[in-house]
Amino acid sequence: MKDDYAQLKLENQLCFPLYACSKEVVRQYKPFLDPLGLTYTQYITLLVLWEAGELSVKDMGERLWLDSGTLTPVLKKLEAKGIVTRRRSVEDERVVLIGLTPEGEALKEKAASIPFQVGKCIRLSPEEIKELHGLLYKVLESMSQDEA
Repeated sequence: MKDDYAQLKLENQLCFPLYACSKEVVRQYKPFLDPLGLTYTQYITLLVLWEAGELSVKDMGERLWLDSGTLTPVLKKLEAKGIVTRRRSVEDERVVLIGLTPEGEALKEKAASIPFQVGKCIRLSPEEIKELHGLLYKVLESMSQDEA
């Protein structure tokens, strides 16, 4: 008898290995982020700021695939730690701009080895990592086009 519900098996779901891998990769960051007093979400927020400089909450959310309801508490905690500043735009006071403090900028040097350290935990060749990276961004792009 053929399994009429094979599509409902966990092993046949694309979402499950993506979810499980994401959870496990994020878990690998914890021992490197704890000494800096950062969560993973705070860390990726800082990555964006280190790369781009001052950004609006909206632009940051788009880059991180986070809505403002998720991002705002993260930014408030980073501000309370003295790592970022939040200020209203002079041109449009509805826009909140996020920038780094000197302390936030100084964390960049302390975090510089984290990608390498986490990368050692993922046992893929450089070619496999590049291919996986490309495929994951292809999935994200296709989903963002579906929403548009």
